Formats: sequence, C-alpha cells, structure tokens
Amino acid sequence: MVKGQKNQNDDRFIDSLLRPNRWADYIGQEKIKKNLRLILEAAKRRNESSDHLLFYGPAGLGKTTLAVLAAKEIGGNLKTVSGSNLMKTGDLAAVLSDLDGGDILFVDEAHRIGSAAEEMLYSAMDNRKISVMIGKGPSGRLLSIDLPPFTLIAATTRPNLLSSPLRSRFGAAFRLDYYELSDVEEIIKRSAKILKIKILPVAILMISKASRFTPRLANRLLKRCRDFVEVYDHEIIDEKTVSETFNLLEIDALGLEHHDRRLLEIIVKKFKGGPVGINTLSAALGEEKGAIEEVYEPHLVKMGFIQRTPKGRMVSKAAYEHLQLQEE
Repeated sequence: MVKGQKNQNDDRFIDSLLRPNRWADYIGQEKIKKNLRLILEAAKRRNESSDHLLFYGPAGLGKTTLAVLAAKEIGGNLKTVSGSNLMKTGDLAAVLSDLDGGDILFVDEAHRIGSAAEEMLYSAMDNRKISVMIGKGPSGRLLSIDLPPFTLIAATTRPNLLSSPLRSRFGAAFRLDYYELSDVEEIIKRSAKILKIKILPVAILMISKASRFTPRLANRLLKRCRDFVEVYDHEIIDEKTVSETFNLLEIDALGLEHHDRRLLEIIVKKFKGGPVGINTLSAALGEEKGAIEEVYEPHLVKMGFIQRTPKGRMVSKAAYEHLQLQEE
C-alpha cells in the first residue's frame, strides 16, 4: 500500500471512530432526533419495518450517522449503496434481492439514481415487489420477486433533483440544518477526548468558528491541528497552533478558504460587487455552476457575504469588511 492510500485509510478509520454510535453521543439536530426516534420506536413496538425515510441537507451534517443509529434502534442490518451505483434495473435488483427481513437500505446521493432503477424502486417501496426481465427477445419472460420487509433511508444534498413520485413515497422527510456554534464546540470536545488530544478552550472556539457550522469539517480541522502538534512536538493545541495550522491550509478565522475568497473578490473586482448571473460567474471563476451552488455558496450565503437576487449574486457590505476591500 502506498503512503497516500495509507493516510486516506487512517483518516477513514478515525472518521468512523468519531462517528456517534449512541443517540446520547449525537450532538445537535434535537427536533430531528426526537421525531425520528418516535417513528422508529412505534415501528418496533408494532414489530414492523419503519416507514421509508428521507434525510436531506448540506454535506457533513450527519445524514449517514442518523441512518446508522436508526439501524441500531430497530436492530436491523444496514446495507449502504451510492445512488450513482444504481443506474440500471439490474443494479437495483441485485441490491434489493440481497436484503433480509428488517434490513435498512441506505442510499446515499439518492438524487443520482438512474431513471430506470428509480421506476423499479417505486414498486419495491410500495409493494415490496420487483419485476425482472429474464432473457431477451420473444423468449424473454418477466419474473416477479417478493422482497422481505425493509426500510429505505435515502440521503441527498440536492432534494430539488429528486422526482416528485420518489419524494412522495417517503413516510417522513427530515432536513438537516447547520449546527449551532455551541453544538460544534461540544462535538470538538468529544472528538478531542476520543483522540486523546489536549486542547485549550480558546482553540476549540477558533476551530468551531472556522468549521462552517459542520461537524465533519470541525473534526477535519481538529485532525489537522493534531498533525501540527505531533510534527512540531507540542503538548497541547493552543491559539498559536490553530492559527499556524489555518495559515498552512489557507483558511481564515471564519472558515473561508482560498476559493471562497477568490469568488468574492471576482464579484467585487470584475463585476463591481454585482449583481452577476451564475453562468457569467461560473465562466469568470472557471468552475462548474454546480460547484458554485453546492460547495461555495451555502456557507457564503449563511455568513451573509453573498445575496442571491433575481438579477444575480451580490456581495454584501459584510464581505467587503471581512476581505478589507473598498466598496465602489
């Protein structure tokens, strides 16, 4: 195994280690946890599979973790697949036919499910049946397969790309929102304890503010600060450690990365602060429209640095102040 692969595997192992495996360890999203546990407990008391569930919201907020906890709550096996791997009916049939009674099928990136597979999924969700064509031509025949009771949990960052027929088949849909700063601080404290890292409260606050209110990013920044103290033989993560780590990563105190600042600066310098259309901005930035809308904008909009208007994107006064630029 090459060094880069080993580091990636180590990071995945640590991410798995930090993932909550009890409801008590899952910090934040209180309303969702309460409603979800109610649904799962009711299904368990009826000795039935739960309704199919949809989790949506920005990346890194805990959709996969909720699926893991749901499986543990009802005592079912969790089987995971990406929507991008379910393009054809055969892809989905292979996954569904491998399910046992009470299993939970977790489909991540559900908006990427192929249209043919999605048509088959309707019948699986409604009637626990699928039809598979055996053979080709005149000799081909349609085989009906009964499925065991199962629960489908779908997760997506792009709920607008899910078709109405698919969305309507979920018994409940939960939107995960960005976390409160205090919740992110608690998550960092928990992760530091698991990783046996000594960290000062001021350092926890700095990482929290730069985390984009997202647990996954908070843990990632904590791990990079841990790397820094290990390489330079420091005993504790303090304010200086965090500052120097952020400088290396080109992250500022509010979590803006180089590409975030570049986007704001292009709107300011090339388009006088806006408004500028998304297609024009995409061409000027040299980035796909989807990357701007899914990766860059959510945090910038939440921070109040970008305003979406009918005429296009505009940079706010707060962004000028943060970047220390002069309004024109």
